[in-house]
Amino acid sequence: MKLIPSTVRTRLIFSVAVLFAGLASAQTERSSSLDTAQRKQIDNIAQQSLADTGVPSVSLAIVLDGKIAYTQAYGKARLDPVLVARLEMRYSVGSISKQFTAAAILLLAEEGKLSLDDPVSRFVPDLTRANEVTIRQLLSHTSGYQDYWPQDYVPPFMLQATTAQQILDLWAHKPLDFEPGTRWQYSNTNFVIAGLIVEKASGMPLIQFLQEKIFTPLGMSSITNVDQERLTESDPTGYRRFALGPPRVAPKEGKGWLFAAGELAMTAEDLARWDISLMNESVLKPASYRELETEIRLKNGLGTHYGLGLDVESSAGHRLLAHGGEVSGFTAENNVFPDDHAAIVVLSNQDAAQAASRIVKQIAPLLVTGEKPASAEKLQRDRKILEGLQQETLDRSLFTENANSYFTDQAIQDFADGLQPLGKLASFLQTRQTDRGGMTLHVYVAKFPKQIVTLLVREMPNGKIEQYQVMAGE
Repeated sequence: MKLIPSTVRTRLIFSVAVLFAGLASAQTERSSSLDTAQRKQIDNIAQQSLADTGVPSVSLAIVLDGKIAYTQAYGKARLDPVLVARLEMRYSVGSISKQFTAAAILLLAEEGKLSLDDPVSRFVPDLTRANEVTIRQLLSHTSGYQDYWPQDYVPPFMLQATTAQQILDLWAHKPLDFEPGTRWQYSNTNFVIAGLIVEKASGMPLIQFLQEKIFTPLGMSSITNVDQERLTESDPTGYRRFALGPPRVAPKEGKGWLFAAGELAMTAEDLARWDISLMNESVLKPASYRELETEIRLKNGLGTHYGLGLDVESSAGHRLLAHGGEVSGFTAENNVFPDDHAAIVVLSNQDAAQAASRIVKQIAPLLVTGEKPASAEKLQRDRKILEGLQQETLDRSLFTENANSYFTDQAIQDFADGLQPLGKLASFLQTRQTDRGGMTLHVYVAKFPKQIVTLLVREMPNGKIEQYQVMAGE
C-alpha cells in the first residue's frame, strides 16, 4: 500500500477525482444547478460502481459554479455490524494530503521564512546531497530521494510506530535514485522531508500550522490526523480484498508513517471547501497559486504533468488539478476544474480499488461540458436497439441513410453473433455527451453478465441516428 497520487500512479491522466471547494467560513453556500435528472444519474453511477467493484461505501461531493451543489453517501461504512454510510463520516484521503503540505510551504515562502529554491540543507542538512536538492524538487517529486512506501499493501515493519527522522535515516541517506531535476518519480519520502521543513520554519507541528492557516479559516471542521489517532467507531471502517475475495478489515499503519504525505482524514464536503478555495484563490497569494498549479519541467524540458503536490492535466480541453490517495483501507479521488469552477470529490473505504476513480471519470463530463443526461426516452431507445441487435433485429426507421448503409446484413449478423452470447443486459448508463459536426454524441456503458461494452451513438438534430457502434471494454 502506498500513498499514491492518482489511485495507482503511473499517473491516471483522467483520474478526475475528488471534489470541491472551500469557502472562508463554516457556512457552506449551496448551489441548485444540478437538476433532478443529473442527480439521479450521479446516484446511478455511484451505486453501479459499488455493485461492480464490491467496494463497501463511497461519499461524494460535487461543486458547480464555485458552490457545493450535491453531497451524498452510498453503501455501508461498516459491514459487521452494519453501519450505513453518512455524509458526516470522515474518510482517510491519503496522498491528497500532499497538496496541503505544499500549500504550507508556499505560505511560509510568502512570509519570507523560506524559498522554493532553497536547498534542503538549509533545514535538514544531513541528508544525501542536501545541498543540491531544492524544496521545489521535493514538492514536485523530482528530487531523486527514494520512496519509502512503493508497495500497495502494508509491509509488517510498517505496523510498528516510527518517526519522520527514522524514515529519513533509512531512506534519505541512500544514494539518490537519479540526478535532481532529471526525472519524475513519485516518492513519499519527499513530503516527509517537506513536513519537517514546515515544522522547522514555522516553529510548530505541521498539523497545527495547517489547522491555523488553512482548515479553520475555510471552516474545515472535520479534519483529523490519522497518523496519530484512529478514526472513531462512528467513521467508516477501512477494508482490503485479496484478489476477488470478500472485504476484510484492513490493518492500520503504525504511528509516524503517514506524516506529511497522507495523514489527513475528512468529510467529502470539507475537501470540497478546499477545492472551492483553489478556485477562488482565497488562502494563498495569486503568485503562490501559480507555483502550486504550474507543471514542473525536467532539466531536458520534458513535462511531468505535476505541479507541487498536484497532478496538472488537461481533460477534454479543460484545465484539471487532480490527485488521488490511498492508505490502508481507503482510496480517494479529488478533481478540480478551476476555470470551470467545478470539482468532484469521491472517498471510499477500500484500498487498491477503482470505485472512486471510476465514479469521478463518469461524472466529470457532466460538469465541465454542461452536459445533460440523455432523456429517459432516448436512453430507452438506444438500449432497445442494443437488445434488438442481440436478436438480429433492427428498426431501420430510427436511422439515417448513412447509418442504414453501415448496417449491412453481414453487420447485423456479426452484431448478433457477438452480443447474443453475453446474456441479458444488466445495466445501461450514459457516461458522456458532447457535440461535434452538428451531431450529439451519446456514450453509453452497457454491462452484461459476461462483459462490459461501450456504445457510441451519434444523433442528428432531427433525432435520427447517424452512428451506432459497439466496442468491447469500458
